[in-house]
Amino acid sequence: MSSDFQSIVPDTEHNGFIGFLPKAAQPFALLARFDRPIGWWLLFWPCAWSVALAGVLPGSFGGSWANLSLVAMFLVGAIAMRGAGCVYNDIIDRDLDKKVERTASRPLASGAMTLKAAWIWLAILCSIGLLILLQLNLIAQLVALGSLALVAAYPFMKRITWWPQVWLGMVFSWGGLVGWLAVDPQFSWSMIALYVGTIFWVIGFDTIYALQDREDDALVGIRSSALRLGSNVAFGVLVFYVLALAAWAIAIWIIRPDYLALVALVPIAIHLFWQIATLKTDDGEDALNKFRSNRFAGFLMFLACLVIGTSV
Repeated sequence: MSSDFQSIVPDTEHNGFIGFLPKAAQPFALLARFDRPIGWWLLFWPCAWSVALAGVLPGSFGGSWANLSLVAMFLVGAIAMRGAGCVYNDIIDRDLDKKVERTASRPLASGAMTLKAAWIWLAILCSIGLLILLQLNLIAQLVALGSLALVAAYPFMKRITWWPQVWLGMVFSWGGLVGWLAVDPQFSWSMIALYVGTIFWVIGFDTIYALQDREDDALVGIRSSALRLGSNVAFGVLVFYVLALAAWAIAIWIIRPDYLALVALVPIAIHLFWQIATLKTDDGEDALNKFRSNRFAGFLMFLACLVIGTSV
């Protein structure tokens, strides 16, 4: 692995993967955050939850385990579109990124990639997402396209509101609506409750993530929920996680009105409360680790939705 690579990404999760790529390809992989899979896991899980809770495993969408292919398509789409979102975000934020220590080494901010190359890379990733989109029914396609306005506006939210995490919550949770409608293209209150709960989950974990940048953000004028909450961050995240669990409980109750069904949420509830109980709000590395642990939280929620979805 070259020293150049190390200087470009100081906190990458998968040094080996990027290090094996040709040097010319490394900035593209880094710009799309392929070295940091936590992002696409967090984007993918709401899609998988909704597919599972809607009963597709097995369920109304053909009634066969073969429909796991739908979940696989969402995984590919999540990787491509999370990458596209990161590229777009870095294009918009390239000047701000230069002023924040953690982001100054990103390919555009550091000059490792040209702006033109970034736009071309964005188009390629969006094309992959489009191919996945075309495999869905018309309703799911239209709803998926509705997220584009949210995605386009997100990079500007940190400039105008203390709560850009709310906007991010709407963006990262949108796949839950698309996944549900890909299974059953009809309105469902369970789908809405699942979506709302996921928004609160995203606000919670992204507030934890924002703890890493509080000092730099304050200096350059970037706003975040972590700054807004001040010394009450842990309590604020607790409130968001409780609201998430409450909304998810409603989503499950609508599908299966049985108190025993709510037991499916116990594992993820324990995990979320563990995050809060052990969170060190003044330790950026601990905040990053707690944020990344939501990959496992997503898996626990998927198991809960799978159990309910297959037992209806």
